[in-house]
Amino acid sequence: MDLGIKGKVMIVTGGSRGIGEGITRRVAEEGAIPVIAGRSAEFGEKLVHELKSNGLEAHYIFAELNDQQVCKQIVDETITKYGRIDALFNNAGVNDSVGLEFGNPEQFLNSLDKNLYHYYYMAHFCLPYLKTSKGSIVNISSKTAVTGQGGTSGYSASKGAQLALTREWAVELSKYGIRVNAILPAEVMTPLYETWINSFDQPEKKLSKIVKNIPLGQRMTTKEEIASMAVFLASDLAAHITGQHLYVDGGYVHLDRALLSSE
Repeated sequence: MDLGIKGKVMIVTGGSRGIGEGITRRVAEEGAIPVIAGRSAEFGEKLVHELKSNGLEAHYIFAELNDQQVCKQIVDETITKYGRIDALFNNAGVNDSVGLEFGNPEQFLNSLDKNLYHYYYMAHFCLPYLKTSKGSIVNISSKTAVTGQGGTSGYSASKGAQLALTREWAVELSKYGIRVNAILPAEVMTPLYETWINSFDQPEKKLSKIVKNIPLGQRMTTKEEIASMAVFLASDLAAHITGQHLYVDGGYVHLDRALLSSE
């Protein structure tokens, strides 16, 4: 299926690893131009080199996204190089385990700084160009925004705020033809997820327990499945979808666990 995004320019924050890498690859495969923004320079430059060696265009910008002026520079560099912005994928973040009991107010604020504020910064500085292109914003949130996880107040608060901003921006920007949607992944094997699993005494046992609770296929969601939904939402094929929170999780959040019963 041709998504009709060839030649369009799409910024992907945290676009060199994990879900962000999946989005970057899908954007490039569809003939659009991903601009990767994030601090994983080694992975970002390697990914751009790989894509270009396969005849696909891509660009990497090293950036510490918690600095609003850096976010502005990302947008400025993108416009200088390509002259347009058609979509923003707000994706970068980390589940940093800043909890209520085992955490403190300073750590909580730092967690918001890493996970939330740059979603606003990037959308704000992209907005003039998204108005011109009647573009799209896709916010990558998390099931922790609606289910909780325990021990991760900063991350969960950030992810919940991203869902609220998705609806708020969809309302505010509808008059410009700009669509805003959010995706809530649940269990996706990314480098950060792998690090978390390996923090347990018996990581394989922990992973097996999680996978058994995923109704559809009892398997993890792949980053490619998240990416396919994200890029579809940014395309004209999703032209009348806005303000939505879409779960790409194999039924993990909503389906009755009775489905998993062997009886």
